[in-house]
Amino acid sequence: MIPGADPTSKHPMSGFPQICFIKNTVTNPNIQIGDYTYYDDPEDSEDFERNVLYHFPFVGDKLIIGKFCAIARGCQFIMNGANHPNKGFSTYPFYIFGNGWEKAAPQPGDLPYKGDTVIGNDVWLGYEVTIMPGIEIGHGAIVAAKSVVTRDVPPYSIVGGNPAQLIRQRFDDSTVQTLLKIAWWDWDINKITRNLDKIVAADLEAFQNSD
Repeated sequence: MIPGADPTSKHPMSGFPQICFIKNTVTNPNIQIGDYTYYDDPEDSEDFERNVLYHFPFVGDKLIIGKFCAIARGCQFIMNGANHPNKGFSTYPFYIFGNGWEKAAPQPGDLPYKGDTVIGNDVWLGYEVTIMPGIEIGHGAIVAAKSVVTRDVPPYSIVGGNPAQLIRQRFDDSTVQTLLKIAWWDWDINKITRNLDKIVAADLEAFQNSD
């Protein structure tokens, strides 16, 4: 028997459907979700994809979210399809309407492209956080409620605000580097279960001696 929550279950908490392991509901191949990552939404926790905006298949960008992430209600991910050409006098997308306006279509490279959006492992995204295209949020980071993330977030840091700014680093640099090297989220679930007390504590020496 697998300990803890069943990673293949849509709703791992019996009688509490607002928690959803979204790896089991997302169908878009350009959205990749790790095991045990959940979305908390009493309205419809299975429809996480409605929060991934302007994610057009012809753009080709990906949203990649790691394992053991906690995503609060209303988080939104703005993808590269939201971008308009901005090198000319007008940013209005005349070309999408055709009928003679297609001659204003942007050339390759004219549209801003920020790349994939990547959320690390063990990341906590607060209520109604907005993440802009091409952002990378490091492992163990926390993003405060209603923040707008416009730049990369370092591992094990706390950011907040609009635009989101560094509030503080959760641990000193040496501890952060050790935690990244340990990468507990990649352990098998039995080892994680054996060492839960160390994972949720802040005793680095004990953590380094996990069995």
